[in-house]
Amino acid sequence: MLRIRIGGITYLAMLKTHDRFPYHPWVGRPQWLWPNGAKLALYLGVNLEHFSFGEGLGAELAPGANTGGGPQPDVLNYAWREYGNRVGAWRLIALLDELALPATVLLNSTMLDHAPQLVAAHAARGDEIAGHGRTNAERQSTMAEADERALIADSTAAITAAGYPHPRGWLSPWIAESHVTPDLLVECGYGYSLNWCMDDMPVWKNTRAGRLLSIPYPQEANDIPAIVGRKDGMAQFAQMLVDDAMERLDQVRDGIPQVMGIALHPYIVGQPYRMRALRGALVEILSRRSEMWICTAGQIEAFARNLPDGSIPA
Repeated sequence: MLRIRIGGITYLAMLKTHDRFPYHPWVGRPQWLWPNGAKLALYLGVNLEHFSFGEGLGAELAPGANTGGGPQPDVLNYAWREYGNRVGAWRLIALLDELALPATVLLNSTMLDHAPQLVAAHAARGDEIAGHGRTNAERQSTMAEADERALIADSTAAITAAGYPHPRGWLSPWIAESHVTPDLLVECGYGYSLNWCMDDMPVWKNTRAGRLLSIPYPQEANDIPAIVGRKDGMAQFAQMLVDDAMERLDQVRDGIPQVMGIALHPYIVGQPYRMRALRGALVEILSRRSEMWICTAGQIEAFARNLPDGSIPA
């Protein structure tokens, strides 16, 4: 409720709301266990992204065409991002194998044409394939409903046509939603979304087609906001991951179960010096592996759907 005072009279006005879920305080929530008796679920989100050459959106190593730094084609930033697909992602797979870590692959569907071997390598190790739009050179939030529905359908069809299961989860390119994105996701057969970072537990969201599970996706333990956005060094980012995990393990010991996600982009963490720091952070976190449920985001959704009503906010 917003109070507006005009000419000595106070008027009450309702703030706009999304109507997807109500406020729910952290304290007083039910306590239960993830599989293996754990109270902390940990998953890694690996973003495999492809960008249009000479146009569209893209993260920037240095000021480029998106921020007025120069005209297209922006070879510097395009090539930096492409390094992740050609080199960095393969190094990241080797690290995941070394540490026996599963991953949820957040896939731009154009990667199926651009780098099919990379997608196949993740699938071969049993990683989950989740939807992440067609390309990170576009945003859903600027589209008409019919165009957005087509984007989701196109991305999904490309994944299934390549022989992979219909994805259960979705992360919008640039975390960009329209007012109807959750509705369209359920209507297109999706069970969970990673777009909202408002909680440390899964939260049920209302849609016109049924419930959609919102699974926490990090905007702190995420290499783009940290390294590209805030200009943190890799040592600082690696320590952030360790501190985040250790603090959560302390919190959940006698408290509410949590989800911790780690978001990685191969063109960032796939650089050799960053890979060394990432390895060190993951090894330290995994020293307490027995206290966590190491999983995929899809496994979190499957488990949450079998919990008794009221176990998680709705």
